[in-house]
Amino acid sequence: MSTSIRRRTTTAASLGLTAALVLAACGNPSDGGTTEVAAASGGTVKINLSPDQNRVTTGRVDSIAAEVPEEIRKRGTLEIVDSSGSAAPLTFFATDNKTVIGVEPDIAHLVADVLGLKPHINTVSWENIFVGLDSSKYDVGFSNITVTEERKEKYDFATYREDNLGFEAKKGSGLKITGPEDVAGRTVAVGSGTNQEKLLVEWSKANEKAGRKPVDIKYYQDDSDTYLALQSGRIDLYLGPHPTAAYHAATTGKTEVVGTYSGAGSTLQGLIAATTKKDNGLAEPLADALDHVIGNGTYAKVLQRWGLSDEAVTTSTINPPGLPQTGK
Repeated sequence: MSTSIRRRTTTAASLGLTAALVLAACGNPSDGGTTEVAAASGGTVKINLSPDQNRVTTGRVDSIAAEVPEEIRKRGTLEIVDSSGSAAPLTFFATDNKTVIGVEPDIAHLVADVLGLKPHINTVSWENIFVGLDSSKYDVGFSNITVTEERKEKYDFATYREDNLGFEAKKGSGLKITGPEDVAGRTVAVGSGTNQEKLLVEWSKANEKAGRKPVDIKYYQDDSDTYLALQSGRIDLYLGPHPTAAYHAATTGKTEVVGTYSGAGSTLQGLIAATTKKDNGLAEPLADALDHVIGNGTYAKVLQRWGLSDEAVTTSTINPPGLPQTGK
């Protein structure tokens, strides 16, 4: 397939994004553990939380498999790295507390199928994803990684989902977040080293430049500490991936999503991508594999399975414009 034809970029404006996903969930232990997800368009999807995932699969495509670097083809496995943090429905542990499930591992498995490789998922802390990619310990990251201009200096990207962020608040907070002025003087938690942090820091600087109070940014070791702080009133908001925020709000009933925003800022639709070490020869086969599963319908089945159909892309783009570097 011609690279020039299918490597399109997405430039949708994002300020004031309407929440694309509405979740309504309930646990059902007698059914092995399930959660029902309702999309804004209507209907519900029952999510399987058990270790027996019965994942969507597809076949090997010889022409695409042949594009994979020889060293990886000979090894026979695709070393996939994913974050160990619990972030349903993106990546989290099944009811056995050891099987990694979610939309990210499902898409990774599909790509490995097309490439004719056995998927081997390695779960590590967020910062060690990039350490492992740098050292070539891992081949590719599937972990809700946003394309940014800074990251493009060290990594190649093949996109597969839109990136939307969500501001989560204690239920009944009365807050509504549409721009920097709405978080001026607020205490907001965010993950260190994420594009959410980058966006929040830029908003804080914009507030100071406009004569408003900066954002009081807080960092916590894990999600449980963050949500405890949110419930106790020690923080006003938590900024994270929108799917995770919506899922948590629905399953607990204690929080609500009070604003959404593109992960790439106000003028560019953020994109999530398979991430690999720059110039290692994997970007093209990854993008071709993603385009194949987009075309054969298995990609859509995976997104529908996790209630994320509204984050679909129509093609995989190699190294599109990403979140701009600060001050550029």
